Amino acid sequence: MKCPTCRKPTTLKDNPFRPFCSDRCKLIDFGAWVNEEYGVPAEEPAPSLEEYEQNSVPSGDEHSPNDF
Repeated sequence: MKCPTCRKPTTLKDNPFRPFCSDRCKLIDFGAWVNEEYGVPAEEPAPSLEEYEQNSVPSGDEHSPNDF
């Protein structure tokens, strides 16, 4: 197996830094996550009810709640 940071060969057995080859490579990877160099792809969250209500514009053809 190769270290995800430096690509040097490493082993999983008896390696306290696995899957990395060293503490240095482990910290480099951690720093990349902290600096948001990596990300988990996700969909845009659905708008909140407040955002939906603020962005909806009633047209002149719609009835107001008091019309009924």
